[in-house]
Amino acid sequence: MANYCTLSDLKSAISINDSISDTLLNSSIEAASRWIDGWCDRSFEAAGTAATDRDFIPSGMYDTLFIDDAVQVTAVKIDEDVDRTFATSLLPVDYQLEPINARSGGITFPYNRLVPNEDGYWPMWRGQATVRVTARWGWPEIPDAVRQACILQSSRLFTRFDSPLGVAGFGDMGAMRVSRFADPDVELLLQPYRLVKYA
Repeated sequence: MANYCTLSDLKSAISINDSISDTLLNSSIEAASRWIDGWCDRSFEAAGTAATDRDFIPSGMYDTLFIDDAVQVTAVKIDEDVDRTFATSLLPVDYQLEPINARSGGITFPYNRLVPNEDGYWPMWRGQATVRVTARWGWPEIPDAVRQACILQSSRLFTRFDSPLGVAGFGDMGAMRVSRFADPDVELLLQPYRLVKYA
């Protein structure tokens, strides 16, 4: 799995010039990257050059089919007989890739859903995967907002080692405790990338 910022990015952000804490810093980056995956319900891994197959279960015969993020879809096959052969190849005119023009809300996104055109449909049988998509999976590059969110979250995780008991310090009102909520700026940066599935 890809990490969304580099060790150099993080060290620059928190002004560390030595390598004493590199192991903990790298661990914080890894943890922050996986937290971002979970919070957004998607991975921002860069797409490779090779197309591979992945199988999907439709939620309804005529519903939108949600797929993993893909920069290029090269083939779509369906298993009409539900015999796990995926013998029927669909033409590009049989379905619509969305988001249209790979953009949504002014942001460039990979394709993440297929909509059947006209009288098209997805075969269904008891939760079985009946659609096979061949694609280059992933993102063209890690979005800048995701990289910044990773730096912020990584620095928060790393500096958390300075307050192992949950107390960040003391002020006039007593102990200042570490918040258990996500950093609002991290959420703000990631909100447009959070995957929301709807038919």
